[in-house]
Amino acid sequence: MKKIISLSIVSLALLTSCTSKQLTENRVSERPRSQLTDNQLMDKVQSDALKYFWDFAEPKSLLGRERYHEDNIYPDNDKHVITTGGSGFGLMTILVGVDRKFIPRQEAVKRLTHIADFLEKADRFHGAWSHWINGETGKVVPFGKKDNGGDLVETAFLVQGMICVREYFKNGNDEEKALAAKMDKLWKGVEWNWYTKGGQKVLYWHWSPTYGWEMNFPLEGYNECLITYVMAAASPDYSIDYDTYNKGWTRNGTYTTDRTKYGLPLYVKHNYAEEYGGPLFWSQYSYLGLDPRQLSDKYVKNYWDLNRNQVSIDYKYCLENPLKFKGYSEKYWGLTAGYTRNKDGSTGYAAHQPMKEDLGVIVPTAALSSMPYTPKESMAFLRYLYEEKPNFIGQAGPYDATSINFNDWFTPRYLAIDQGTIAPMIENYRTGLLWDLFMNAPDIRAGLKKIGFRSEKHKID
Repeated sequence: MKKIISLSIVSLALLTSCTSKQLTENRVSERPRSQLTDNQLMDKVQSDALKYFWDFAEPKSLLGRERYHEDNIYPDNDKHVITTGGSGFGLMTILVGVDRKFIPRQEAVKRLTHIADFLEKADRFHGAWSHWINGETGKVVPFGKKDNGGDLVETAFLVQGMICVREYFKNGNDEEKALAAKMDKLWKGVEWNWYTKGGQKVLYWHWSPTYGWEMNFPLEGYNECLITYVMAAASPDYSIDYDTYNKGWTRNGTYTTDRTKYGLPLYVKHNYAEEYGGPLFWSQYSYLGLDPRQLSDKYVKNYWDLNRNQVSIDYKYCLENPLKFKGYSEKYWGLTAGYTRNKDGSTGYAAHQPMKEDLGVIVPTAALSSMPYTPKESMAFLRYLYEEKPNFIGQAGPYDATSINFNDWFTPRYLAIDQGTIAPMIENYRTGLLWDLFMNAPDIRAGLKKIGFRSEKHKID
């Protein structure tokens, strides 16, 4: 599992070109939170989460910072670190902002064009971007000693967003069409088949010009990385074949399981988390664009059931609360990777998940970004936060990690990869916006067919 954190810095003095005032002018009017309807609450949390990528973006690249700390506790030398995958989620968040008129369409086009121009000049490694990039220079920021080159998974998260931007603006005015063309060129430049390490029937996560393939991380299911195979299959010039998907991702079909939890089938073997299904970001990252509704392949009859069951198992686990943490309930639940409270009271990081790494900490993006799968349960969580736990809410929406168990502890901090899934997944629940954009893209449709996917919802067979 790759989802870990870096250190970066932001200050209110470094707000980007469109100010908080501009953003909030278009948001739902402030009123006592107990009087907000469900739709108004969803508007509020979506527009709040948008601020992470609009107001608090890295000022030169205008991409998403790895993290933002309201408490201003981090070293100055990381203030320009941007995150590739989280920025992909940010592209989709900006689209939500445009579609809901939280931000001006013309300003969004201007910003997205600036982002595309920055990414075109940034370091690339056989077309793939690195996990972290210096927002001032476009140069790679090593994620680890040997992780100083291409990161195929983070790149897949980024180009998932690029496809949505392209589809959203491709029939617009001249400036919008130019933006769509830039995004199209960028995504088509990724050499997915290079990352098979000389033609092996599996994709590899990393390649470094210094260390080559020494990271040696094959992408095998099941976890958050499915979208990487979809994008690789969809590439017009650097595509993978069906065998690479089948032998690599599905392990020749051996990643399926008959295991159930709380009477709910798991369908696949979630890596290192076969009993409960793992942290909830596995049901979110690949599915901001990829629509799981009536989506199937040779081994999974309906990806919707797979994802909904994983979320429902997490919910039922929190209700069971076998470790007896204070506060877990039908309106306070959700375990996924994010910040955590260390034993000494400081802030750390953990892959929160049922039983295996349940530390008494609830990460709000888990339930909020599960809105399509568990709308009633996720809405109860959303309303609870905004109406009963306002101390868990900051400038860019719910803070990354909270705990009633530890005397209403929270960390006044955000992570791009967590905040970036909230607005898109809630919008997919409300209108299917990102799902429709992504699934109707001609290259994506061709790629899905190539590796044996079918979608009754989008007429792909």
